[in-house]
Amino acid sequence: MLSFISQKLTNYLALALFALALFIAISIFPVPLLSDPISDAAGLSFTLLTDTAGKPFFLITTALLCLLPVFFRLPKKQIIKLWIQFAILLVLSFGAKTFLKHETAIPRPYTYELQRLNLIPSPQDFYQLDKVEKDNVVKKASAYISTWRIRHWEGETNYSFPSGHTIFAAICILFWGGFLLRTRHYILAGGLITWAVGVGISRLWLGMHFPSDVMGSILSAAVLYLFIPEWKVDSETNTAYSQKINK
Repeated sequence: MLSFISQKLTNYLALALFALALFIAISIFPVPLLSDPISDAAGLSFTLLTDTAGKPFFLITTALLCLLPVFFRLPKKQIIKLWIQFAILLVLSFGAKTFLKHETAIPRPYTYELQRLNLIPSPQDFYQLDKVEKDNVVKKASAYISTWRIRHWEGETNYSFPSGHTIFAAICILFWGGFLLRTRHYILAGGLITWAVGVGISRLWLGMHFPSDVMGSILSAAVLYLFIPEWKVDSETNTAYSQKINK
């Protein structure tokens, strides 16, 4: 058991760095009122960041990260092992996100803004509407809310906890950030963490999530990673043996 956990420590270090950086960013840059205007530069930046972790563009992000061990010319067996582990983590995260959203049933932040605008009686009432009715309510809010936010409100009308975008970013940091730290590619690891922080912040500024949603997503990713199997392939054993001989 200790050996199993020790193999994951570097990955958890990467996740801890992400959690700390995101917490600091949330503390320094408080979320504005959702009715406040957003500049085109900020709106475009937040949209691009959030899209890299959402459907369908998360597939591009996934593909790029899965190319890392290929780019570093790792043995084929190690590459396949990494891909299998990440695929399992990805499936678990999507399942956990869906389950938790259904069980917690926490309204999204923007539903409270819709209530403030007198477009719905309460946030809970929003989720009693059918899809067409939800779309109509959000369209009415476009007279008061930036179109940069409205676009996301129209596309995501499910519950708030946890943040699916942030849990995806978290598992990317947990898995590939840890991989980069182990292989001593610290600049790339730092860049990946910066991207993930941007994703988390974008979800807050667009009115899609509360801070507890994004931080809870990180905790969820940490728990899920405990279910990812660890095993040595022949190439890893041979590499470790060669390093001992060279010493």
